[in-house]
Amino acid sequence: MGTAPAYIRWFEDLNVKDVPVVGGKNASLGEMIRELGGRGISVPGGFATTADAYWAFLEANHLVGKIEAHLNELKNDGKSLARVGDAIRKRILGAKFPETLTAAILDAYRELGRRYHTDNVSVAVRSSATAEDLPEASFAGQQETFLNISGEEALLNACQHCYASLFTNRAISYREEKGFEHLKVALSIGVQKMVRSDKASAGVIFTIDPETGFSKAVVITGAWGLGESVVQGSVNPDEFVVFKPLLGNKKHRPIIGKTLGEKAHKIIYTTNGTATIERVKTSSRERRSYSLSDEEVLSLAHSACEIESHYQKPMDIEWAKDGETGELFIVQARPETVQSQKTAASLKHYRLKKHGKKLVSGLAIGQAIATGKAQVIKSAADIEQFKDGSILVTGMTDPDWVPIMKLAAGIITDLGGRTSHAAIVSRELGIPAIVGIGNATTVLKNGQEITLSCAEGDEGHVYEGILGYTASDVDLSHVPETKTQIMMNIASPAAAFRWWQLPCKGIGLARMEFIINNVIKVHPMALVRFDDLKDAKARNEIQELTRGYADKTEYFVDQLAYGIAKITASQYPHPVIVRMSDFKTNEYANLIGGKQFEPDEENPMLGFRGASRYYSDRYRAGFALECRAIKKVREVIGLTNLVAMIPFCRTPEEGEKVLGVMAENGLKRGVNGLEIYVMAEVPSNIVLAEEFARHFDGFSIGSNDLTQLVLGVDRDSADLAYLFDEQHPAVKAEIAHLIAAAHRKKRKVGLCGQAPSDFPAFAAFLVESGIDSISVNPDSVMTVIEQVSRTERQLRSKSRPAPRTKKA
Repeated sequence: MGTAPAYIRWFEDLNVKDVPVVGGKNASLGEMIRELGGRGISVPGGFATTADAYWAFLEANHLVGKIEAHLNELKNDGKSLARVGDAIRKRILGAKFPETLTAAILDAYRELGRRYHTDNVSVAVRSSATAEDLPEASFAGQQETFLNISGEEALLNACQHCYASLFTNRAISYREEKGFEHLKVALSIGVQKMVRSDKASAGVIFTIDPETGFSKAVVITGAWGLGESVVQGSVNPDEFVVFKPLLGNKKHRPIIGKTLGEKAHKIIYTTNGTATIERVKTSSRERRSYSLSDEEVLSLAHSACEIESHYQKPMDIEWAKDGETGELFIVQARPETVQSQKTAASLKHYRLKKHGKKLVSGLAIGQAIATGKAQVIKSAADIEQFKDGSILVTGMTDPDWVPIMKLAAGIITDLGGRTSHAAIVSRELGIPAIVGIGNATTVLKNGQEITLSCAEGDEGHVYEGILGYTASDVDLSHVPETKTQIMMNIASPAAAFRWWQLPCKGIGLARMEFIINNVIKVHPMALVRFDDLKDAKARNEIQELTRGYADKTEYFVDQLAYGIAKITASQYPHPVIVRMSDFKTNEYANLIGGKQFEPDEENPMLGFRGASRYYSDRYRAGFALECRAIKKVREVIGLTNLVAMIPFCRTPEEGEKVLGVMAENGLKRGVNGLEIYVMAEVPSNIVLAEEFARHFDGFSIGSNDLTQLVLGVDRDSADLAYLFDEQHPAVKAEIAHLIAAAHRKKRKVGLCGQAPSDFPAFAAFLVESGIDSISVNPDSVMTVIEQVSRTERQLRSKSRPAPRTKKA
């Protein structure tokens, strides 16, 4: 048996080399205190019991042989896991601490109290197995954690339960699966000063986007009270996304995403009976408020990046804010184990062949699609009823659910965010999941055939019935170089993150309409003139959407700015061309509160759309909100790679008016490097190209509108579909003329449309005409790169002089 000092190690005396002694969790805490304390990383103090302490406990109670016998019953005699686990835990809980170990733990606990100037200091007691938190797996949580433990007797009791938790059913199953020998894994106990986050907030940080692997993002989730509610997934938390490359620039605030979570409950301290914590409802004010200020979000992101830099790998971190001091603490850090382990040789792309009746929606985890029968299980006590290949529907999950999660085709939960247990384990298993739905367990029925789709952006949807879908691989292993810039068209922020690995040189068309329609949902003029809004239903919907905003127009600006920022960040520092809103009047009218502010037009396609709206008194104030969002992305967040673009600009004089309105709203062409492009989709843009070039920095050909206006064909007419042809000589002549005219004025020209991917000859024509960039849908990028590269090689070979032949 070792001496008492070998049983205890203070965190500040530990580093990452001490994993065999105190486990990964405690070794990491020590490493951060020793190496990162000087860089502004605050970690609550504490101590760890060692592996020697664990073995001493087993030996003093003659438990090694007894535990081994029980485990043999599991392997050789076919006894159930539940019976074996229960028998081992009872033996451990019925044992006694040897006096030397008791003395060592209590002496350290008293010293911790002296350091914090308090008797019976409140601590978190966490298990840290020596085989936990390895880089290739993150099934952390196999052992127990006990919070708000105060007093010597309570501490010893918690420590004994930690030892017993090494043999929970899930922990035994986990080690069997991973090939760890049960009696070669020890357990260390971390005793850490509690942070009073019960009076503030806590949560989780990933230094990589956990869904897409986008490495330039820090994703923070948070909720009121202790962080267990976020980790367990018992609440739908707030979410913040920070762009790493601009984090060190003090002029900017690179928060590129903020989502207000419901946060219906929180976990706080309690003295009721034997319980140390309890779950209570949050106040309406807490539900309407973010759990962190912007300054705190940026501070946590900075700390996370420092930790990632130190460990040289993406990290999964837990944070807590002390409600008494306001200080932010890091309470755990472990390697991220899903996205960081993937290779970038290919991307898997899923697509539904058709959409069915939508039943419920929530946060999409993963990017896949699953079909099967729903199996609603509300209690872990009933998991043995689960049928292989079903789609699990439940309230929330914890480690007890892992055995059936491995058998599920997909997972659906009422509660939880992107950093909840259900989300993390689903990613590890490669199973699509939708979390935080709210009412899945009541809407979905046992045995109901459903389709779970995570392939449509941040929001996942459950559809009625078994729907067909495709799954394809995009090969990224061999990418030829091209002089012509290949860019992509993007509508949703989620798609921008999903396709960030594509070898393109920016985004040629970012459509803000998706953000307005699917995220904001409200007509901008209904926010500007909310007091004049007559539609009572619309007023109620707007009140709910804008809760927490004193100025309702700020809701529009913030949500549009965050959506555009995520798109723009995904391709930084390459240019991202953001088209100002181009809804038709009938589409604007369908936004909440929109009907009051839109005319009824016979032909919206050629009506009050694009540039004509921006300087009109009917919409000028709405356009000002769009300008404020663009200004925030460029000047507050710092993404100066954003290029603004004006659609459907009929005359140079109209363009000049729009530029004047933009300048009034702080977007002056040329200031802070701002470039403003114009869509080339009206024949006048081509005929008067050199005049337009005096007002704009570049042209982007909208091939659909240009084709319909050159040929006089309604692009939506099924009867005239055979006449709609982007490759028609008249259309090609217009494009060639524009490229030549723009280049004479030293202006760039791009094309955004699918024709180059659908028709290789059209792509060749564009390259031969000298186009600067081609922008296509993400799933066509690789095809177009190959087509353009082939054409460029052919052009180079034609331009080389023929080799001379010697005269005979």
